[in-house]
Amino acid sequence: MHTGFLPLCREDMDKRQISQFDFIYVIGDAYVDHPSFGHAIISRILEAEGFSVGIISQPDWKNPESVRIYGEPRLAFLVTGGNMDSMVNHYSVSKRRREKDAFTPGGIMGRRPDYATVAYCKLIRKAYPNAVIVIGGIEASLRRLAHYDYWSDRLKPSILLESGADLLLYGMGERSIVETAEALSSGLSAKDITFIPGTVYKTEKKEDIYDAMTLPSYRELQGDKLNYAKSFYIQYQNTDPFHGKRLVEEYDKGVLVVQNPPSKPLSQSEMDKVYALPYMRTFHPSYEALGGVPAIEEVKYSLVSNRGCYGGCNFCALTFHQGRIVQTRSHESIVKEAKQLVWDPEFKGYIHDVGGPTANFRGPSCDKQMKAGVCPDKQCLFPSPCKNLKIDHSDYLDLLRKLRALPNVKKVFIRSGLRFDYLVHDPDKTFLKELCEHHVSGQLKVAPEHISDGVLEKMGKPRVSVYRRFVKEFKDMNVKLNKKQYLVPYLMSSHPGSTLKEAVELAEFLRDLGYMPQQVQDFYPTPSTISTCMYYTGVDPKSLDPVYVSRNPHEKAMQRALIQYRNPKNYELVVEALTLAGRTDLIGYDKKCLIRPRQSDKKTVALVSRRQQEIKKKKPQKKKTIRNVHKKKS
Repeated sequence: MHTGFLPLCREDMDKRQISQFDFIYVIGDAYVDHPSFGHAIISRILEAEGFSVGIISQPDWKNPESVRIYGEPRLAFLVTGGNMDSMVNHYSVSKRRREKDAFTPGGIMGRRPDYATVAYCKLIRKAYPNAVIVIGGIEASLRRLAHYDYWSDRLKPSILLESGADLLLYGMGERSIVETAEALSSGLSAKDITFIPGTVYKTEKKEDIYDAMTLPSYRELQGDKLNYAKSFYIQYQNTDPFHGKRLVEEYDKGVLVVQNPPSKPLSQSEMDKVYALPYMRTFHPSYEALGGVPAIEEVKYSLVSNRGCYGGCNFCALTFHQGRIVQTRSHESIVKEAKQLVWDPEFKGYIHDVGGPTANFRGPSCDKQMKAGVCPDKQCLFPSPCKNLKIDHSDYLDLLRKLRALPNVKKVFIRSGLRFDYLVHDPDKTFLKELCEHHVSGQLKVAPEHISDGVLEKMGKPRVSVYRRFVKEFKDMNVKLNKKQYLVPYLMSSHPGSTLKEAVELAEFLRDLGYMPQQVQDFYPTPSTISTCMYYTGVDPKSLDPVYVSRNPHEKAMQRALIQYRNPKNYELVVEALTLAGRTDLIGYDKKCLIRPRQSDKKTVALVSRRQQEIKKKKPQKKKTIRNVHKKKS
């Protein structure tokens, strides 16, 4: 196995004396050889299996010559849009173009196209019409079947058809990429690779498909949104590798897109092997002149301890990508990687994170998951913890203690998602104590997302009482430790189920908390989430019950403004929102009011004046009633 970076240009190829690569990997990100980047893991796995890989990073999608630099690969082109969906990377939820791309050298925006996976595949087809193309990564994974595309506001077909690729690998891909490489190397044609778990293929031979569930056709999906809701929930129920069925989606002219069941989760030893590969752990040196790649700063001194999440939030796509079964690395593997970090000349003594999608999940939620899989129609934590849920922080606590004891380590932070609804149900408060004592730097970020139980139910999150319980326990523990530390709640506006009424409730919660968030996350309908399905169809795919959806940009702006009601820029929006919600009682001078009326705003002043007069009229009547009660008692 070669050391150093994989070839990034023709000169690198010649230095290695390679006449033809087995695989050419076209990526939408800058080349960063770090295990937090999907292209690094896939390329290193292939190299470890004896296959040669050349990288083409961010080619000019308007020029076919940009993918001809190595010639045609022996086996296939691999294509990924990047660590993020290219549309999320490019646009905010309001569909405004972002100014920076953290996965591009120097943070420069515009170095990759919209719908990057599709654009790169079309580019390769122009250059090499007969080449085998295999797509993967999060963009392909979450668009593997017909899906609602927020940016074009329409239902799109499977990305496998739209891109013209031969095969799609979904999920994390370590198993499926090796099986695909071996199949191609053995001489199998791409069209005959129909048997690998974690892959999607296309065919016209219905008779060759076995043991499959037929989804509504693409034409049926286009004709009725209710069909899409039903189809999506079938997909959701078949994301488990142990009992997930093969799914078939039909398109015009008899074309069938077939999704094989997911790949099996990695064992701990397999996870350890993936993270023990010889990564350079940084960006390619050719990017140094441009200032490097900003995204590396978030992960350079962080440690991945797990993957997968059984939290099951409806707005999260993890169920469709990493899956609900938590897979972990061993303590030995993580400590070994940490020892590499602590002797880095630039290491300042702070490990920024130890976690994954959910930091305090260090194993499957119950004993049966690694044999029977997750329950298709039940959640582990929602609406309340399952009776079979194993709530235990001891393994994670032991890991953190080992990392704290390493030389040169001043502090070990936990910055990835921490499930407070899991933590509060742990009867042993040792983890909470050590979390507050060692792993928080003044503020701990948590994600209640909302405080209206109706909205939380649509989010798949626990009732607000659970969050309030955690707030109290966190506060009490810090008092006990004589520490002044605070919670920073992540909140979301305009999620399906949230009307202006619920948005006002959230504003009142923030008022009582005395907290005003600097940033607000407006609900972002990204591919392959239950919440996006609600947004598109107007129904909950689980029950098919109607769900209120805020689609009007102005209403969404009002909901967002209510969360930041103290910002003077939001004043008019807040006044309008409170008026429409029938809550003008919150405009005034009382301590319970959100905003004060501006003297220049005559309508608001008059409105508040009338409101105050009504209140004054009611007060004497209330006092009189009280006096009358006292008279009767005497």
